[in-house]
Amino acid sequence: MTTMFKVTALAGLITVSGLALATTHAQDAPPQGGGPGMHRRGPGGGGGGPMGLLGDFGRGLRALELTDAQREQIRGIAKARETEFRATGDRLRTARQGVDALITADTVDEAAIRAKSGELAAVEADAAVLRAKVHQEVWSVLTDEQQAKAKELRAQRETRMKERAEKRQERRPGRQERF
Repeated sequence: MTTMFKVTALAGLITVSGLALATTHAQDAPPQGGGPGMHRRGPGGGGGGPMGLLGDFGRGLRALELTDAQREQIRGIAKARETEFRATGDRLRTARQGVDALITADTVDEAAIRAKSGELAAVEADAAVLRAKVHQEVWSVLTDEQQAKAKELRAQRETRMKERAEKRQERRPGRQERF
């Protein structure tokens, strides 16, 4: 196998494993435009999305020029945590469905909504802790130079996100909520 194929396969494995949580979020979300039960944040309070299992690394792993040994270590981390991520994803989906069912019920039961939302928050906290642990495990595999590069990539991504948000805001001056 070529090195590029191996890197691509590794990225695919990590993405597939890591998206277990993000996928459950996407499956539960209503169509674009929202709805009463729409969740605007992904697992663990983050954005979910393509970063998945490896948080800040995600697609940036390719830019870090990992050695074969590092790729194997990261593969091992992803594989070792796969069951945990799937279980947490299942718990998130169930908790979100419970909250959504209460929100869209014929009558409003504020106490039940608050209780179920508390359960969802606890599961999201568990997901955030799991992602942090995986992040730390992967971070420890990287050299100082790779860690610096990862920080640089994160800063660039945050800058792009901020610029996009500002552009969206500029296109909608004075726009008001329509309800």
